[in-house]
Order: sequence, then C-alpha cells, then structure tokens
Amino acid sequence: MNKNNVAKLVTTLITEIGEDPKREGLLKTPSRVAKAYEFLTNGYEQDIDKTMNGAIFNETYDEMVLVKNIDFYSLCEHHLLPFYGKVHLAYIPDGKIIGLSKIPRIIEVFSRRLQVQERMTQQIADTINKFLQPKGVAVVTEAYHMCMMMRGVQKQNSSATTSAMFGVFKEDARTRMELLDLISHKNL
Repeated sequence: MNKNNVAKLVTTLITEIGEDPKREGLLKTPSRVAKAYEFLTNGYEQDIDKTMNGAIFNETYDEMVLVKNIDFYSLCEHHLLPFYGKVHLAYIPDGKIIGLSKIPRIIEVFSRRLQVQERMTQQIADTINKFLQPKGVAVVTEAYHMCMMMRGVQKQNSSATTSAMFGVFKEDARTRMELLDLISHKNL
C-alpha cells in the first residue's frame, strides 16, 4: 500500500465533505488514516501457508476441538465501515491437529481485508478443511456491522450470524447440536 497516495486521497475526501484539511485538528489526519488502513488491511500482505508455519501435528485425538469467542475486527467492503464480533471454530481431527494459537491467526488473515461476513466465515472454514482434512469443521461468526448501526436502517442492537460447516458438522445433526450447545455455554 502506498501510504502517500492514500493520504492524498484522504485529503481530497476531507475537502469533498466540506472540511478544511489545513485545520489544526485535521493536519495529520490523512497520514493517520493511511497508517490505520495499512494496519486494518494487512491481511492482504499475509500468506496463509506462512501463517500456518508447520504447526500441524499428527495426533490420534478424535473428539471435537472448539476454540470460541475469538474477537475479530474487519471492514465491510461495501461501505468501508467496521464490523466486529466473535468467531467460534470447531473441528474433529482425523489424524492431524493444529496448534491452537494458529486458529486466531488464521482469522486475523481473513478479517484484515475488505470483507463480507459470509465470505470471511467460509474462507476460515476452507483453510482449516484444506490443511487438516478433518472429519468435520465448523465456523460460526457473530458480528455487529457499523454500516447497519450508523447509517441505513440504523438498528443498533442487530447482529448477524453466519456459519460454514463441512463433514460431520453438516451431515450429522447430533454433532451440530453438540457444537451449538457448547458455543452457547458461558466461558470459564
């Protein structure tokens, strides 16, 4: 990302909305916004293979692994406004497990891009499915969207839930219900 070009665009935007980019409080805003967008979209610079970094291990464990309430922040590709929430990810190993710290890292790669919640949820599930080939993988994402809260319909208390499921989570209602029950339980 060329931060100088982004800063120039932000200066133009400030002018077009009727403000003075030379006003004291706005002098450094273009460079701040450029730095912020560089951080908020750094998922484009990350390679999922490098993120995995060999943290896949052979293991005979064959029960559900669930990591829940993983915070994420992303930008809606339709309005460039934030959406944020929690991801719950579960898989049932079939001879391979992943280092638990890699799960939030995978979520970061995809959430730090211009996104829609549906695609992000699917990309996370596809990645786990590709690298582990588990008996099943499920991703449930719950999010609040500023584009719904601050503009448009202005519904401050609405949230969106999306899911992507493969294998036994999709095929077996009991396994899916066990997952949803575990997600609904309070943390420790």
